[in-house]
Amino acid sequence: MVDWLFIGYLFIFGLTFGSFFNVVGLRVPAGESIVAPRSHCTTCERDLSTRELIPVFSYLFQKGKCRGCGTKISPLYPFVELATGLSFSGAYMLLGWSYELIVALLLISLLAIIYVSDIRYMLIPDKILLFFTPLFLLLRLTAAPLDPWWSSLVGAAVGFGLLLLIAVISRGGMGGGDIKLFAVLGLILGWHDVLLAFFFSCLYGTIIAGIGMAAGKVKRKKPIPFGPFIVLGALTAYFYGNSLVQWYIGLFL
Repeated sequence: MVDWLFIGYLFIFGLTFGSFFNVVGLRVPAGESIVAPRSHCTTCERDLSTRELIPVFSYLFQKGKCRGCGTKISPLYPFVELATGLSFSGAYMLLGWSYELIVALLLISLLAIIYVSDIRYMLIPDKILLFFTPLFLLLRLTAAPLDPWWSSLVGAAVGFGLLLLIAVISRGGMGGGDIKLFAVLGLILGWHDVLLAFFFSCLYGTIIAGIGMAAGKVKRKKPIPFGPFIVLGALTAYFYGNSLVQWYIGLFL
């Protein structure tokens, strides 16, 4: 039986943390504190009231504008909040209550912060990766191991090595943040699924960039952040990797 009450709690929990992930993703790469100063309008510098900090709903009630100066608020804020809330609750629906759910919630949290950071600065901060890596390592070696347990360690090596090789061959086609992120993803996913995550990241990037160029929104030879595509690819591989592999193999049997 689906526990809709707990799903609702996780959704609200995700909305709230999604708001915090926006702050982390915007401030950490800029070398700012995530504690002070208080959340404020970046245009008029006015501190935001409690009613202006309600995830998603404040954006809707204010019609996407600052109450003080009328400046448009980036839709990035409510998007990350809503996506985090839906992802938290969706993870429980797919995994149920288990130690693996903790891995999933941490993965979603990491990817939400990286999404914000890479969209705004085209940067994946080492501080964020260094914070999450020990948590994933501890879980994979104790409460939520992969089968076999060493798949996490091999996955980290494969993720790092693959991206490093591509960066060397392409002479900078992959950033250092992408390389280190795939090492962390390999730790979480194992070597099979980290390869799948890379495949889907490239696939999503090719499709979305192609659509963007066709629409005139993306210019040729202009760099675009790869982080958002890694986020999509990693989540696809994590939640649906085994099912997709089995489906693909079934096509030939």
